[in-house]
Amino acid sequence: MRMNVNLTKFVSILNREQSSILQAATVIMLSVFGSRILGLLKYRLLAAHFGQSIDVLDSYIAASQIPEAIFEIIIFGAVSIAFIPIFSRYINLKNYSEGWKLASSMISLGLISYLILAIIFFIFADFLALIFAPGITADNPVLRSQVANLMRVMLFAQIFFVFSTFLTGVLQTFQRFLIPAIAAMVYNVGIILGIIFLSPYVGIYAPAWGMVLGAFLHLLIQIPISRQLGVKFSFKLLPIHPGALEIIRLSLPRTIALAAIKINDLVNIALASLLSIGSIVAFNFAQVLIIMPLGLFGASIAQAALPTMSLEAGKNELDNFKQTVISSLHQILFLIFPASAILAILRIPAVRLVFGASNFPWDSTVLTGRIVIVLAFGLAAQASSLLLTRAFYAIKEAKTPVYINLTTIFINLFLSFIFVVVFKLSILFLAGAYAFSTIVNMLLLLYFLDSKVKFDNQKLIVPIIKMLVATIGMAIALYVPMKLLDRLVFDTTRVFNLLILTVIATGIGSLVYLIFAFILDIYEVKVFTSLIAKRLPLKAPKQEEVIETATPTPTTPTP
Repeated sequence: MRMNVNLTKFVSILNREQSSILQAATVIMLSVFGSRILGLLKYRLLAAHFGQSIDVLDSYIAASQIPEAIFEIIIFGAVSIAFIPIFSRYINLKNYSEGWKLASSMISLGLISYLILAIIFFIFADFLALIFAPGITADNPVLRSQVANLMRVMLFAQIFFVFSTFLTGVLQTFQRFLIPAIAAMVYNVGIILGIIFLSPYVGIYAPAWGMVLGAFLHLLIQIPISRQLGVKFSFKLLPIHPGALEIIRLSLPRTIALAAIKINDLVNIALASLLSIGSIVAFNFAQVLIIMPLGLFGASIAQAALPTMSLEAGKNELDNFKQTVISSLHQILFLIFPASAILAILRIPAVRLVFGASNFPWDSTVLTGRIVIVLAFGLAAQASSLLLTRAFYAIKEAKTPVYINLTTIFINLFLSFIFVVVFKLSILFLAGAYAFSTIVNMLLLLYFLDSKVKFDNQKLIVPIIKMLVATIGMAIALYVPMKLLDRLVFDTTRVFNLLILTVIATGIGSLVYLIFAFILDIYEVKVFTSLIAKRLPLKAPKQEEVIETATPTPTTPTP
């Protein structure tokens, strides 16, 4: 009896709505944190099993780029930007039958589009391996075949994501953020299981088949709550739903921008392959560390803010829209600035803790750490761009962020080519070009968004300056104890001592940051401390406790 009661409570928690931006963002943050921890464990296992064969690990990372690129261009861009606003229009009007027809139409279109491209890339995988990883495949037929075959396995895994990503969009429209976030965790679990149990038998193909398992689990875990909400799917390609055509029109600029971004990433991998062996691994592993706070803080808040920004823009509530953008931007930066400082200063301990002190070569550790500090300078800009891009789509202005992305991608590619091909400089300059272009991208997005909605510059800029001052104080507080403890107290050749040093230095730095935040009267510290003190309350916070306005929650249909 008690087990049934506990099970019922657990199911109710999974099915609970998150009615404000900060509540939704907090749920996403906590779940993304769990997902990122599992992701770091995945990379640690990769380093442990294949770190001594750095060229083999290079081939795995190179192979993963194209399947992920196809999926993100065809599916993810439409769901993250266009699907939710259009789908929510039907749900808010309680026109559920048309909503399910729209979802079915988009899933059918997405599946067919992905399969066509996947088949083409499957057939020409050997040629693509030579194009996108020339440095490791041109003179090594074994690695070339390995990259191609890994790519083919990974293409299969993305099929499940076509279904599950649209289900994620449906659940988030109904303010259910927890299950989709848990699904991301389960995806990493699948890869981890593949590495642990299949590596002795299939080698580097183990994480690729684990990716297939993880993608299937990502879909499977979202099906029960989707059925409970009344989701009805039927494969129907024609006639195309009118809402689907609107989504395609709205997402087309975003799709072009994503295509440019992924081409940029592929070119970076190709250029990295021309440098020393292990450069692909070092660049990718550094990005893994950077993505941790980016997904945890930047993507979570930006994703949670999109429904509210879309609603306010749709109702022409310009003042509320501007307030939501400013408050969400400040919340992102309040968290991302200290995260950047921690990564930049504790880069070597972070690399050693995450990827292993013994299994990951020391030269690769140092190189990865140096790339981390370069990328950390662009982290705040990268996180802010996630929100600002969504703000443009909320006001139905899709072209401007595309033009900006294309411009900054051109800057990055031009600088990268000059640094690597012309001047033969190290991978650090490739990272520097990437960080510089993200800063330019953010500044341009903010400038053109301001030209359209006219922010109060004092409200926008002054809190950011205060946060930067607090971050500088934190950086000093991080650096001093880290150096003293490393030289005088702890033998950091041992993992436990390294962990203690990192925790102590991070704790001191974070405390200093909070002290500065209170002294400088940064509003966000009150918001987050209030939220933490209440331990994620079940009902929405009072208006004075958070800046955002709650998004009206669509009524759940009867299955």
